[in-house]
Amino acid sequence: MHFKDIIGQDHLKTELPELLQDNRLAHALIFLGKEGSGALPLALAFAQFVVCEKVNGRSAEAAGPSLFGDEPATTPARLTDSCGVCPSCQKAAKLVHPDIHFSYPVVTKKTGSPPVSTDYITEWREFIQKQPYGNVYDWLQYIGADNKQGNITANECNEIIRKLNLKSFESEYKILIMWMPEYLGHEGNKLLKLIEEPPANTLFILVAENESLILQTILSRCQLVKVPLLEDADVTQALVAQGTEENAARQIAAVSEGNFREALQQVQHADEDWHNLLREWLNAILKNGPVAQVKWVEKASGLGREKQKQFLRYFNHLLAQSVRLRVLGENAPIPDQDRDFALRLNKIADLGQQQAIIEELDKAAYYVERNANAKMLFHALTIKVYHIIQDKIVFLAD
Repeated sequence: MHFKDIIGQDHLKTELPELLQDNRLAHALIFLGKEGSGALPLALAFAQFVVCEKVNGRSAEAAGPSLFGDEPATTPARLTDSCGVCPSCQKAAKLVHPDIHFSYPVVTKKTGSPPVSTDYITEWREFIQKQPYGNVYDWLQYIGADNKQGNITANECNEIIRKLNLKSFESEYKILIMWMPEYLGHEGNKLLKLIEEPPANTLFILVAENESLILQTILSRCQLVKVPLLEDADVTQALVAQGTEENAARQIAAVSEGNFREALQQVQHADEDWHNLLREWLNAILKNGPVAQVKWVEKASGLGREKQKQFLRYFNHLLAQSVRLRVLGENAPIPDQDRDFALRLNKIADLGQQQAIIEELDKAAYYVERNANAKMLFHALTIKVYHIIQDKIVFLAD
């Protein structure tokens, strides 16, 4: 993967090559970025840059003029991306380079056989090609884990130690890319000695979303590279490049809040009428009573997990627009299709109530992600929203 193929993150796409070329590269890095920010694609592009033969001066082009020529040797120009054409780049792009190793959460594939990442290396290569901005839920569904919990196990740690103690095959560097070290239990302490005193030219790249879930013993031994959420303009540009109409892309970018995976999900579910579903829910809560509420909960619980998350995110987005209207007034830059609903939400709830609802929606999305019973979750959420706004009831008309 090239840096140029990654959405946004221009600062990091400049800084990371400089780390290598200025000899400021730590032997262990953590790329820390929220879901959909592109932390994994950045790690893949950086690994390809590190093994690129042109970057390392091993290609004929980088080597300069012949020793027997009249032209003096010159200092190679600083590079900002891998060449993409040398054998190392081509292998890295296909995730088959023998000196780039991968570790990621997996489940048992064969009964009685401890799971390790290499059991799923074919699926991993396919998944990265199709969903480079996917999350761990997407990955576990891709390998048919169903409701099983993925893990990076003690056996996986032993495999990592074995691989990285071997000599490199082709590149100057041996690289381990570990995706989601949050799934590394205390067994991860097996890796401490290797991280602290690695073999020569060994590079660890850990790609994480939640700093608090990483073993502190590992975190303290790594250089932190913070990957920010994407700018709305970058998400919009990427969606338009993939065929989304510009106005729709701009609105989706605003709702996705820098998460490109979420933006792709919004495009996929663009035909869903979240506006009417939300209006129906709030009317059931504030006007129509328990029978309507139960009917709505039945409807919402049958949507499926991804659509449920999309709906909760849409409500959160409208609440954010309501706050923007409250603070900036009528001149707030809000799409027309959101403005009327946002104004009505401001009549329903004050700022404190809106913040309370946002917190409940965030909690609900968290539990949806973790396979909570949908009927129980949405029923409880309905009751909570009612109690938050029961003193300020208005009818949300069509």
